Amino acid sequence: MQVTDGIGRTGRVLAALIAAVALGSLLLQYVLLLELVRSSIGPWMGTLRYFSYFTILSNVGVLLVAVHAALASPGFFASARGRGALALYIGVTGAIYFLVLRHLWQPQGAQWWADTGLHYAVPLLYWAWWLGFVPHGDLRRGDVLRWLAFPLAYVAWTLLRGQWVDEYPYPFIDVNLLGWVTAARNALGVLVLFVVGGALVVWLDGNLRKRG
Repeated sequence: MQVTDGIGRTGRVLAALIAAVALGSLLLQYVLLLELVRSSIGPWMGTLRYFSYFTILSNVGVLLVAVHAALASPGFFASARGRGALALYIGVTGAIYFLVLRHLWQPQGAQWWADTGLHYAVPLLYWAWWLGFVPHGDLRRGDVLRWLAFPLAYVAWTLLRGQWVDEYPYPFIDVNLLGWVTAARNALGVLVLFVVGGALVVWLDGNLRKRG
């Protein structure tokens, strides 16, 4: 069957590498988290906590896009809009971690490897792949608003879950620590970052098409 998604052999090899790094980092972080909560909240609530981090969700998304690209599979994660969405989500993940969160702790040992993979290696590899090995020119300004659906749903879920289990995944939206007004203001600021980042992704896509 002829492959028509415009990704060449080198792009597929890099996609396979990204998938391997993302999967390894995700599994390592899951094992480390379950070990940490084994005697407190247990594996089921630990799994819920694991999937309550935007970092985890964005890396899972990258994994799906990379696997689809490596195998030349069709679907949303093989579409220009899907790839652009993950460029935005994993880009915001890396930016917020680097600018805000990395100063708050000093991971060591296996946790350092998981942390580096999820917050640095995967975002940088994915962006290098998206910029250099993916066809461009199909994104539209309306995609920026469409891409907001996922982070909006995430914020809503995070606040609801926080009221349920009395914990929040990130300190800048911790209602217990900051209060509702400050947490809501911070969440709004993050959503603005998604809008700006989405506009950047669409702009880059258009310019890369022109140069191509």
